[in-house]
Amino acid sequence: MKYSSQAVAKPYFIFALALLAGEILFGLLMATQYLFGDFLFPLIPFNVLRMVHTNLLIVLILFGFMGATYYLIPEESERELWSPWLAKVTFWVFAVAGVVTILGYLLVPYATLAEITFNTLLPTMGREFLEQPTIIKIGIVFVVLSYILNVTMTVIKGRKTVITTVLLTGLFGLAFFFLFAFYLPENLVMDKLFWWFVVHLWVEATWELILGALLAFVLIKVSGIDREHIDKWLYLIIAMTLVSGLVGTGHHFYFMGAPEYWLWLGSISSAVEPLPFFLMILFAYTVTKQRKIQYDNKMALTWAKGTAVMGFLGAGVWGFMHTLAPVNFYTHGTQLTAAHGHLSFYGAYIMIIFTIISYAMPILRGRPKGNCAKAQKVELSAFWLMNIGMMGLTLALTVAGVMQIIQQRTGVNPLGFMEVQATIAPVYYTRIAFGLMVFIGLITYFTSFFIKEEKAK
Repeated sequence: MKYSSQAVAKPYFIFALALLAGEILFGLLMATQYLFGDFLFPLIPFNVLRMVHTNLLIVLILFGFMGATYYLIPEESERELWSPWLAKVTFWVFAVAGVVTILGYLLVPYATLAEITFNTLLPTMGREFLEQPTIIKIGIVFVVLSYILNVTMTVIKGRKTVITTVLLTGLFGLAFFFLFAFYLPENLVMDKLFWWFVVHLWVEATWELILGALLAFVLIKVSGIDREHIDKWLYLIIAMTLVSGLVGTGHHFYFMGAPEYWLWLGSISSAVEPLPFFLMILFAYTVTKQRKIQYDNKMALTWAKGTAVMGFLGAGVWGFMHTLAPVNFYTHGTQLTAAHGHLSFYGAYIMIIFTIISYAMPILRGRPKGNCAKAQKVELSAFWLMNIGMMGLTLALTVAGVMQIIQQRTGVNPLGFMEVQATIAPVYYTRIAFGLMVFIGLITYFTSFFIKEEKAK
């Protein structure tokens, strides 16, 4: 660890991993309710489980990004963090707000939660992924602003690099587009139009910039390759990401009342979106091939290459499967959408968090060369368990989605929703099995942290 202020990243990483465990557990509970509808009802109904599941995902990714940024920025800027104290305060404020929100979802009826948090004064609640009470949303704004202030001041006072420029661009975009969460038009078409300004322009535009910056940082550290070489790749990937991601928002405007030209404009633009992820694969493997050092922490490089591959499969291949308007007409809202969502979020964002944690956490714990060989062997087992489990889960959801489309949305006499759900129940058992594999992989990953280095005899 070159700078003492990098230590503030540690609690962010730990909390992100704890939230990930909760994320997977709630996902398994939801998968169980697909098969046994009365499971945990009325204690925790499906709509509450789903709300907690999606909100945990967003919060854990933000915690991971914040920890990664606080670790990366001092090294890139070649100076201590502008205010370590502010970073610590931000952590506790965000952590408490997150826990209180989840407990509110679980313990208080949503209508009551909206009432006691004064949602009537500034209505923002009730929208998917943005169910947080208005008070919490305001708190998130202040947390993000203090976070960006801390990072920006560090960069201004220190060295400027392409990585910090791309990272800051992504962070400012993240903050700006979240403001649309406060705009709730009465017209449903307008509501969905601006709702995608948050959801799409986070996950398919600004977050991808953050992903690119974090991946580039780790690859520089573990490969020793010239920064100028990586900068060229990063510029190319980010340029394609912004162009395809911003215009590609239109693939969400299909069949919702927006002008018809979005059918073509959105289809063509979103069809280009897999290319930046494919470039990330070439980027990661080219850097690996040309590396100038043999870094002892091999797992950091493994996670980095895995991020590129799984991100391309989830966001690229599975995204392209149903992004064209004529196809999306039949696939939208089926389990095929869920397959794409699970693999893309995991491959792009959860895995980049694993990448930066795998690189940074050993250093934060006094192991500059990475964990010992035994710990890395356990971590490699966790890597394969989680990746195979997620691929299996995705394939199961894909099969379920195709069955849904054939039986429910095509043919002369399509079946009803519940009839179709009964026919694809065996596939849901498969999904649970692979979901359990992912959870076992995460527990295995946790155990790698507690393996002590072998003393030389």
